[in-house]
Amino acid sequence: MQDYLLFIDTETSGLPKKWDLPYCDNDNWPYALQVSWIVYTRDMQEVKREDHYIKDNDFTISEKARAVHGLTQEYLVEHGEWRKDVMTMLANDLVEYQPLVIGHFIELDLNVAGVEFYRTGITNPLQNLKTFCTMLATTKWVQNPQTKYLRLNQLYEVLFNKTLDRQHNALEDAEATAECFFEMLKRGDITEDSVEHQEVYLQKIRSEKKYLLPAAIVLILIIIIAFWLYGSTS
Repeated sequence: MQDYLLFIDTETSGLPKKWDLPYCDNDNWPYALQVSWIVYTRDMQEVKREDHYIKDNDFTISEKARAVHGLTQEYLVEHGEWRKDVMTMLANDLVEYQPLVIGHFIELDLNVAGVEFYRTGITNPLQNLKTFCTMLATTKWVQNPQTKYLRLNQLYEVLFNKTLDRQHNALEDAEATAECFFEMLKRGDITEDSVEHQEVYLQKIRSEKKYLLPAAIVLILIIIIAFWLYGSTS
């Protein structure tokens, strides 16, 4: 396991319409409203924590999302920072610590961070880092046959026999994810082998997120190149 662990969580403007579209399909992907992360050493010592709201006013928050986290455009404008500044800070920490990146339902957080790196023109360090999802490690506790995994609050209650008080705040959720991860590590529910095994699955997710140009732009480039070649021979 890496020397550092980074627990990440995001609150967003909504959910992706489709999970398999490239980040250049801007309307498909939600926007990050809050991005929080906590860095620990592998022996559970906290190194730093970051908690940032984003104030760029270039998106709308869906009613369903607002009902979940309670964030409004007015709050973000008052308390937020510029998207590029926040994503630069996250990228710097990912590069500096080279951590194992951990989240609960991390597929969403990887994509939200990935699309925000794309929007801000920042190289995505997550593409080169190992990741682990605590949600995928919860199957042994699932009792409802219609449910595949436990939500973060459900896992927290199973592990600690108490309610997770403040949910859907990115910093609080990142902290709760860290508590759950370290508890599962102590119990042997998470091992070096399980981290490596899960990475195979998460690597597949990461590789499917393409930084592709829209088809229209590609077509225009082809026309320009063809015109240039034709013109140079005439």
